[in-house]
Amino acid sequence: MPRSVNWMALRAGEPARFIAREQSMRNHILAISAILAAMSAPVAAQAQSDTVGIVRGGGVVVDSDLGIAVDQRPAFREYIVRERVPSYTIPDRVVIGGVLPETGVTYYDVPQSFGITPYRYTVVNGRTVLVEPRSRRIVQVIE
Repeated sequence: MPRSVNWMALRAGEPARFIAREQSMRNHILAISAILAAMSAPVAAQAQSDTVGIVRGGGVVVDSDLGIAVDQRPAFREYIVRERVPSYTIPDRVVIGGVLPETGVTYYDVPQSFGITPYRYTVVNGRTVLVEPRSRRIVQVIE
């Protein structure tokens, strides 16, 4: 005699499988969302910077908090004039992200009275600039 199938018992097991599969899928979606959020945080932080320059096809983003503060720029310009810092001439435009020549330009320490900064300053084409010492990349143009 054929064995009878208890359809009610089989149907009772179905929701448990669907719930387990649904929870597994939900966990995968949450994990992917967390990874995407972590990856997009640095991009969002860079987008908020107000000093961005384009250099030879690439974007350069600089942390403006490490430069000369807006309220100290007039005093810093006066300091540069008082110190008679020589202006160097280069054929390129002076822009944030631009790289200064390896030789022929002298870099000076920023006095602590204008804030502690890892950058050096110089005057190029009549414009005072802050420069990252290792790369010689312009990080701020003091207007």
